[in-house]
Amino acid sequence: MYSLAIHLYALIVALVSPFNKKARMMRLGQWKTNSILRDKIDRKAKYIWFHAASLGEFEQGRPMIEKIRAEHPQYKILLTFFSPSGYEVRKNYKGVDVICYLPFDTPIRVLKFVHYVQPVMAIFIKYEFWMNYLTELKRRGIPVYIISAIFRPQQLFFRWYGKPYRRIFSCYRHIFVQDQASRDLLAHYKITNVSIAGDTRFDRVIDIRKQAHDIPIVEKFVAVGTDRMHLTLISGSTWPPDEEMLIRYFNEHPQLRLIIAPHEIHREHLMYIESLLKRPSVRLSDLLHDDTLVEDKDCLIVDSFGLLSSIYRYGSLAYVGGGFGAGIHNTLEAAVYGIPVVFGPKFQKFKEARDLITVGGGFTVDDERSFREKLDELLGDEKMLTQCGEKAGLFVNGNAGSTDKILKEIEL
Repeated sequence: MYSLAIHLYALIVALVSPFNKKARMMRLGQWKTNSILRDKIDRKAKYIWFHAASLGEFEQGRPMIEKIRAEHPQYKILLTFFSPSGYEVRKNYKGVDVICYLPFDTPIRVLKFVHYVQPVMAIFIKYEFWMNYLTELKRRGIPVYIISAIFRPQQLFFRWYGKPYRRIFSCYRHIFVQDQASRDLLAHYKITNVSIAGDTRFDRVIDIRKQAHDIPIVEKFVAVGTDRMHLTLISGSTWPPDEEMLIRYFNEHPQLRLIIAPHEIHREHLMYIESLLKRPSVRLSDLLHDDTLVEDKDCLIVDSFGLLSSIYRYGSLAYVGGGFGAGIHNTLEAAVYGIPVVFGPKFQKFKEARDLITVGGGFTVDDERSFREKLDELLGDEKMLTQCGEKAGLFVNGNAGSTDKILKEIEL
């Protein structure tokens, strides 16, 4: 039944690919996987295979990839993605030896993939549960781990009909979970090959902070003279419901500067954002050609990828988008700089967001009214703003070390 469902999914992707860019990229990318493996896999080398569903999971696993690379150079690393949003952004990442799409989890594709790679170990990141891959790896005696995993009672495995799917957990040599609740849930079903190791994303955002480069034009935008900065709201990974709400607030508060980095940066969306603004704005790409355009601008629109994690350092306060849609984006990228983080109501699946609220470094808003009230409260009290930011920073630093915990347990 499972394999049939995967075959049907693959068929649907093929049928819609002429009309859907993401499906087309996925199908073409998977079609190239075998040739990539034939050309690039070194048959004499030992490969550790990392699999990430998308970009977020890759960033979660990146500290471990880079630590293995540095400390265990006898291994080569294969990195696979399932989603184009991960592969297309990181296909030129230099921290691994081979990068490709993961073929659909059908028996024949699985056999071909594992035959080409012959990994000595496989590490899946957070949420990836591909039954045929895991079963074949176990059959061949290849140790498999999952890291930074988190489990909830609502997941398929724990439903009344989930027993057949729970067998998948026996395929893992070890399961590294983020919290006690996940460990307890698995223990309830007699799954005991489990350790609490935390979330490797904390290590990643700390690395990003350490490596963050200065962006002089952004620094110029937020600067007041030589030793002070404007009160600046950094809005990252925003969607239209976020943008409408926060831009209305920004338009009415002349003391506030805004840096907005939307999730989508195509031309039409950037023009939509500009149509909402009633105060002078400029795109970052234009500033890079002529930095004099920064003069007398109140809003900076970040129209390129890869800079947001460094830009957060220039903020007084962060708003992370997605909470009025499918779910919030990465709150830790902002919190690591010691600034308070505000986000929408769909945060319950994200443990780090729940914990940020608990320690007083993060705040959720349900609608525009509560958003306005929370920003008025934070921006109107400099002492409170500073204290909440300190709590956010301490929270991130206090949860570092997951990568080292996992590597001590894994048999390298």
